[in-house]
Amino acid sequence: MYRFLLRPLWILSHIFVIGSVILMINLGFWQLGRLDERKESNAFIVEAEKSPAMPIAELLPDGVDTTSGAVDEASYRSVIVTGSYRVDQQVLIPNRTYNGGAGFWVITPIVQADGTAVVINRGWIPYSFTADGPWDEFAPPTGIVSVSGMIRPSQVREESGIVSGPKDPTEGTLRSMARVDIERLGQQIGEELWPLYLNLQQQEPEQTGQLPVPVPRPELSEGPHLGYAGQWFIFSTLTIIVYPLLLRRVARRRQREDNDGTDETSADDGFGAVVDSGTSDASALS
Repeated sequence: MYRFLLRPLWILSHIFVIGSVILMINLGFWQLGRLDERKESNAFIVEAEKSPAMPIAELLPDGVDTTSGAVDEASYRSVIVTGSYRVDQQVLIPNRTYNGGAGFWVITPIVQADGTAVVINRGWIPYSFTADGPWDEFAPPTGIVSVSGMIRPSQVREESGIVSGPKDPTEGTLRSMARVDIERLGQQIGEELWPLYLNLQQQEPEQTGQLPVPVPRPELSEGPHLGYAGQWFIFSTLTIIVYPLLLRRVARRRQREDNDGTDETSADDGFGAVVDSGTSDASALS
Protein backbone atom coordinates (compact mmCIF):
# COMPACT_ATOMS: atom_id res chain seq x y z
CA MET A 1 0.00 0.00 0.00
CA TYR A 2 2.87 2.39 0.80
CA ARG A 3 5.52 1.06 -1.56
CA PHE A 4 5.06 4.05 -3.91
CA LEU A 5 6.57 6.26 -1.18
CA LEU A 6 9.98 4.73 -2.00
CA ARG A 7 9.94 6.10 -5.53
CA PRO A 8 12.56 8.83 -6.25
CA LEU A 9 10.14 11.75 -6.53
CA TRP A 10 8.45 10.81 -3.29
CA ILE A 11 11.82 10.45 -1.57
CA LEU A 12 12.66 13.98 -2.72
CA SER A 13 9.33 15.12 -1.27
CA HIS A 14 10.16 13.51 2.10
CA ILE A 15 13.59 15.17 2.14
CA PHE A 16 12.07 18.56 1.31
CA VAL A 17 9.48 18.29 4.09
CA ILE A 18 12.01 17.09 6.66
CA GLY A 19 14.36 19.93 5.67
CA SER A 20 11.53 22.45 5.94
CA VAL A 21 10.62 21.23 9.42
CA ILE A 22 14.24 21.44 10.57
CA LEU A 23 14.50 24.95 9.11
CA MET A 24 11.31 26.15 10.82
CA ILE A 25 12.41 24.73 14.17
CA ASN A 26 15.79 26.44 13.83
CA LEU A 27 14.07 29.71 12.92
CA GLY A 28 11.95 29.38 16.05
CA PHE A 29 15.01 28.91 18.26
CA TRP A 30 16.74 31.77 16.44
CA GLN A 31 13.85 34.06 17.33
CA LEU A 32 14.10 32.92 20.96
CA GLY A 33 17.79 33.79 20.82
CA ARG A 34 16.92 37.23 19.48
CA LEU A 35 14.46 37.60 22.35
CA ASP A 36 17.21 36.79 24.88
CA GLU A 37 19.49 39.34 23.21
CA ARG A 38 16.73 41.95 23.39
CA LYS A 39 16.20 41.24 27.09
CA GLU A 40 19.93 41.51 27.78
CA SER A 41 20.10 44.78 25.83
CA ASN A 42 17.12 46.18 27.75
CA ALA A 43 18.70 45.21 31.05
CA PHE A 44 21.99 46.83 29.98
CA ILE A 45 20.21 50.07 29.04
CA VAL A 46 18.20 50.17 32.27
CA GLU A 47 21.35 49.65 34.34
CA ALA A 48 23.21 52.35 32.39
CA GLU A 49 20.37 54.83 32.81
CA LYS A 50 20.48 54.35 36.58
CA SER A 51 23.98 55.83 36.70
CA PRO A 52 24.08 59.58 37.38
CA ALA A 53 25.44 61.92 34.72
CA MET A 54 29.14 62.66 35.14
CA PRO A 55 31.78 64.63 33.22
CA ILE A 56 32.83 62.73 30.13
CA ALA A 57 36.51 62.94 31.04
CA GLU A 58 35.84 61.13 34.33
CA LEU A 59 33.97 58.27 32.71
CA LEU A 60 36.36 57.97 29.74
CA PRO A 61 39.71 59.36 30.88
CA ASP A 62 41.50 58.37 27.64
CA GLY A 63 39.65 61.12 25.80
CA VAL A 64 40.08 61.06 22.03
CA ASP A 65 42.11 57.83 22.39
CA THR A 66 39.17 55.97 23.93
CA THR A 67 38.80 52.53 22.35
CA SER A 68 35.63 51.29 20.68
CA GLY A 69 35.34 48.62 23.38
CA ALA A 70 35.31 51.26 26.11
CA VAL A 71 32.68 53.24 24.19
CA ASP A 72 30.49 50.13 23.89
CA GLU A 73 30.77 49.51 27.64
CA ALA A 74 29.80 53.13 28.34
CA SER A 75 26.92 53.18 25.83
CA TYR A 76 23.66 54.64 27.18
CA ARG A 77 25.49 56.27 30.08
CA SER A 78 24.78 59.97 30.56
CA VAL A 79 27.77 62.32 30.54
CA ILE A 80 28.27 66.06 30.75
CA VAL A 81 30.19 68.09 28.17
CA THR A 82 30.91 71.82 28.44
CA GLY A 83 32.07 73.98 25.57
CA SER A 84 30.87 76.03 22.63
CA TYR A 85 28.98 74.79 19.58
CA ARG A 86 30.65 74.99 16.15
CA VAL A 87 27.62 75.71 13.95
CA ASP A 88 29.88 76.19 10.92
CA GLN A 89 30.74 72.47 11.14
CA GLN A 90 27.16 71.27 11.57
CA VAL A 91 25.80 68.49 9.34
CA LEU A 92 22.38 66.85 8.86
CA ILE A 93 21.63 63.12 8.85
CA PRO A 94 18.61 62.29 6.61
CA ASN A 95 16.04 59.47 6.80
CA ARG A 96 15.31 59.87 10.51
CA THR A 97 11.79 59.66 11.89
CA TYR A 98 9.88 61.16 14.79
CA ASN A 99 6.22 60.37 15.50
CA GLY A 100 5.86 59.00 11.99
CA GLY A 101 7.35 62.07 10.32
CA ALA A 102 10.51 61.95 8.21
CA GLY A 103 13.36 64.38 8.64
CA PHE A 104 16.97 64.96 9.69
CA TRP A 105 19.12 64.61 12.76
CA VAL A 106 21.07 67.78 13.54
CA ILE A 107 24.69 66.95 14.31
CA THR A 108 26.77 69.75 15.83
CA PRO A 109 30.23 69.40 17.40
CA ILE A 110 30.91 71.13 20.69
CA VAL A 111 34.50 72.20 21.41
CA GLN A 112 35.74 71.81 24.99
CA ALA A 113 38.31 73.89 26.84
CA ASP A 114 41.08 71.40 26.01
CA GLY A 115 40.49 71.90 22.27
CA THR A 116 38.90 68.49 21.64
CA ALA A 117 35.38 68.21 20.25
CA VAL A 118 32.43 65.95 21.04
CA VAL A 119 29.75 65.37 18.41
CA ILE A 120 26.26 66.17 19.70
CA ASN A 121 23.09 64.82 18.12
CA ARG A 122 20.87 67.77 18.97
CA GLY A 123 17.70 66.04 17.73
CA TRP A 124 15.20 65.82 14.89
CA ILE A 125 13.93 68.42 12.42
CA PRO A 126 11.42 67.88 9.56
CA TYR A 127 12.26 67.71 5.86
CA SER A 128 10.78 71.18 5.38
CA PHE A 129 14.34 72.29 6.07
CA THR A 130 17.07 71.42 3.58
CA ALA A 131 20.67 70.34 3.91
CA ASP A 132 21.71 73.60 2.20
CA GLY A 133 20.23 75.82 4.92
CA PRO A 134 19.45 78.31 6.23
CA TRP A 135 19.50 76.77 9.69
CA ASP A 136 18.80 79.82 11.81
CA GLU A 137 15.46 78.48 13.10
CA PHE A 138 17.14 75.72 15.08
CA ALA A 139 20.48 77.38 15.86
CA PRO A 140 22.01 76.23 19.18
CA PRO A 141 22.72 78.54 22.11
CA THR A 142 25.82 80.69 21.72
CA GLY A 143 28.70 80.98 24.16
CA ILE A 144 29.56 78.33 26.72
CA VAL A 145 26.99 75.56 26.88
CA SER A 146 26.72 72.60 29.26
CA VAL A 147 25.25 69.52 27.59
CA SER A 148 24.04 66.30 29.20
CA GLY A 149 23.77 63.49 26.68
CA MET A 150 23.63 59.71 26.22
CA ILE A 151 26.75 58.05 24.83
CA ARG A 152 26.38 56.29 21.49
CA PRO A 153 29.07 54.64 19.35
CA SER A 154 29.98 55.88 15.88
CA GLN A 155 27.72 54.58 13.13
CA VAL A 156 29.73 52.63 10.57
CA ARG A 157 28.52 51.29 7.23
CA GLU A 158 28.82 47.49 7.16
CA GLU A 159 31.18 46.18 4.49
CA SER A 160 30.14 42.53 4.74
CA GLY A 161 28.72 42.46 1.23
CA ILE A 162 25.19 43.25 2.42
CA VAL A 163 23.90 46.63 1.29
CA SER A 164 23.32 48.64 4.45
CA GLY A 165 22.60 52.08 3.08
CA PRO A 166 24.27 54.73 0.96
CA LYS A 167 27.98 55.42 1.22
CA ASP A 168 29.20 58.93 1.89
CA PRO A 169 31.80 60.47 -0.42
CA THR A 170 35.30 60.00 0.93
CA GLU A 171 36.42 63.51 -0.04
CA GLY A 172 35.07 67.02 0.29
CA THR A 173 33.11 68.88 2.97
CA LEU A 174 29.68 67.36 3.47
CA ARG A 175 26.62 69.21 4.66
CA SER A 176 24.60 66.00 4.81
CA MET A 177 25.79 62.51 5.75
CA ALA A 178 24.13 59.09 5.61
CA ARG A 179 25.02 58.28 9.23
CA VAL A 180 26.83 59.65 12.27
CA ASP A 181 30.23 58.42 11.14
CA ILE A 182 32.77 60.02 13.49
CA GLU A 183 35.76 59.05 11.37
CA ARG A 184 34.24 60.70 8.29
CA LEU A 185 33.29 63.79 10.29
CA GLY A 186 36.88 64.02 11.50
CA GLN A 187 38.01 64.58 7.91
CA GLN A 188 36.22 67.95 7.79
CA ILE A 189 36.42 69.11 11.40
CA GLY A 190 39.63 70.77 12.53
CA GLU A 191 39.47 69.69 16.18
CA GLU A 192 40.23 66.17 17.40
CA LEU A 193 36.98 64.25 17.86
CA TRP A 194 36.06 61.86 20.62
CA PRO A 195 35.20 58.45 19.04
CA LEU A 196 31.50 58.68 19.96
CA TYR A 197 28.54 60.99 19.85
CA LEU A 198 25.92 62.06 22.39
CA ASN A 199 22.15 62.08 22.04
CA LEU A 200 21.31 65.36 23.71
CA GLN A 201 19.09 65.07 26.78
CA GLN A 202 19.44 68.48 28.45
CA GLN A 203 21.51 71.62 27.97
CA GLU A 204 22.09 74.90 29.74
CA PRO A 205 21.19 77.45 28.46
CA GLU A 206 18.18 75.72 26.95
CA GLN A 207 17.32 75.58 23.27
CA THR A 208 15.00 78.36 22.10
CA GLY A 209 12.01 77.26 20.03
CA GLN A 210 10.53 73.83 19.39
CA LEU A 211 13.32 72.43 17.22
CA PRO A 212 15.34 70.28 17.19
CA VAL A 213 13.30 67.64 19.04
CA PRO A 214 15.65 65.57 21.26
CA VAL A 215 15.96 61.92 20.29
CA PRO A 216 13.71 59.87 22.62
CA ARG A 217 15.19 57.30 24.95
CA PRO A 218 15.53 53.77 23.54
CA GLU A 219 12.40 51.65 23.37
CA LEU A 220 12.63 48.81 25.88
CA SER A 221 9.98 46.48 24.50
CA GLU A 222 10.80 42.84 23.85
CA GLY A 223 9.65 43.14 20.24
CA PRO A 224 7.77 40.49 18.25
CA HIS A 225 10.38 37.73 18.67
CA LEU A 226 8.33 35.53 21.01
CA GLY A 227 5.33 35.66 18.67
CA TYR A 228 7.50 34.85 15.65
CA ALA A 229 9.06 31.91 17.48
CA GLY A 230 5.62 30.57 18.33
CA GLN A 231 4.54 30.85 14.70
CA TRP A 232 7.55 28.88 13.45
CA PHE A 233 6.98 26.13 16.03
CA ILE A 234 3.29 25.95 15.09
CA PHE A 235 4.14 25.72 11.39
CA SER A 236 6.62 22.90 12.02
CA THR A 237 4.12 21.02 14.22
CA LEU A 238 1.35 21.31 11.62
CA THR A 239 3.72 20.06 8.93
CA ILE A 240 4.66 17.03 11.04
CA ILE A 241 0.96 16.22 11.54
CA VAL A 242 -0.42 17.07 8.10
CA TYR A 243 2.22 15.47 5.89
CA PRO A 244 1.71 11.88 7.14
CA LEU A 245 -2.06 12.36 6.84
CA LEU A 246 -1.57 13.52 3.26
CA LEU A 247 0.55 10.46 2.49
CA ARG A 248 -2.10 8.21 3.99
CA ARG A 249 -4.80 9.85 1.89
CA VAL A 250 -2.75 9.43 -1.29
CA ALA A 251 -2.05 5.78 -0.45
CA ARG A 252 -5.76 5.03 0.09
CA ARG A 253 -6.72 6.77 -3.13
CA ARG A 254 -4.14 4.79 -5.07
CA GLN A 255 -5.38 1.57 -3.42
CA ARG A 256 -8.97 2.33 -4.44
CA GLU A 257 -7.85 3.01 -7.99
CA ASP A 258 -5.97 -0.30 -8.06
CA ASN A 259 -9.01 -2.17 -6.69
CA ASP A 260 -11.31 -0.51 -9.25
CA GLY A 261 -8.93 -1.58 -12.01
CA THR A 262 -8.93 -5.16 -10.76
CA ASP A 263 -12.74 -5.27 -10.67
CA GLU A 264 -12.98 -3.99 -14.24
CA THR A 265 -10.51 -6.62 -15.43
CA SER A 266 -12.54 -9.37 -13.75
CA ALA A 267 -15.73 -8.16 -15.43
CA ASP A 268 -14.04 -8.14 -18.84
CA ASP A 269 -12.80 -11.71 -18.33
CA GLY A 270 -16.35 -12.94 -17.56
CA PHE A 271 -17.84 -11.35 -20.65
CA GLY A 272 -15.08 -12.85 -22.81
CA ALA A 273 -15.74 -16.30 -21.39
CA VAL A 274 -19.43 -16.08 -22.33
CA VAL A 275 -18.58 -15.01 -25.90
CA ASP A 276 -16.06 -17.80 -26.25
CA SER A 277 -18.60 -20.32 -24.94
CA GLY A 278 -21.23 -19.15 -27.44
CA THR A 279 -18.78 -19.36 -30.30
CA SER A 280 -17.81 -22.92 -29.34
CA ASP A 281 -21.44 -23.99 -29.19
CA ALA A 282 -22.13 -22.53 -32.65
CA SER A 283 -19.16 -24.38 -34.06
CA ALA A 284 -20.43 -27.62 -32.58
CA LEU A 285 -23.85 -27.18 -34.11
CA SER A 286 -22.41 -26.53 -37.51
